Amino acid sequence: MFDFLEGYDVLGAFWMTVKLAALSAVGSLIWGTLLAAMRVSPVPLMRGFGTAYVNIVRNIPLTVIILFCSLGLADVFGVTMGSEDFKIQGFRLAVLGLVAYTAAFVCEALRSGINTVPLGQAEAARAIGLNFTQTLRLIVLPQAFRSVIGPLANVLIALTKNTTVAAAIGVAEAAYLMKTMIENEAQTLAIGAVFAFGFVVLTLPTGLILGWLGKRLAVKR
Repeated sequence: MFDFLEGYDVLGAFWMTVKLAALSAVGSLIWGTLLAAMRVSPVPLMRGFGTAYVNIVRNIPLTVIILFCSLGLADVFGVTMGSEDFKIQGFRLAVLGLVAYTAAFVCEALRSGINTVPLGQAEAARAIGLNFTQTLRLIVLPQAFRSVIGPLANVLIALTKNTTVAAAIGVAEAAYLMKTMIENEAQTLAIGAVFAFGFVVLTLPTGLILGWLGKRLAVKR
């Protein structure tokens, strides 16, 4: 029944998808947190940069961003991402593009969590001598993260599915292999079903686990 899978490294392709998603998730969380801090910063220049970045990047299609990273950074500006190997370059440029795009959504999810923290807590922190960075790191962000685990889970699931765009620059992840198999085999529906099931296996546990974690760690008001 699944003879059409012989000769294709399906598990390897999904492993590439997992690596893309995992590295991009970490990078997006870090960059998105910094952007959220900028958006609530008392410094007008930082607020302006954070606002402009989020509003511009989240309104650009991900495919355009990925292609810019490949054709713009690599081909025009000669950015090698620390490697001369074309496959490694493509993988790292795809991660860069996914981080740049997804961080805007992480920022907005986290900013909504920051807005749920009572203003009196920040005022109390300033009253005892904490500066903006200390207040954000010690008081505001811990509560904000707990309140937005659910929305961040949605962003992570979307990121996992968005890794398929990396096929546009030749990264050998699941969607790239699926395209190759459809071109070579006569089992289009079966191939589509296999890869759809694979993405369900990747994303469904993530949503269930983070959903449970969000309920367990929710801040009681």
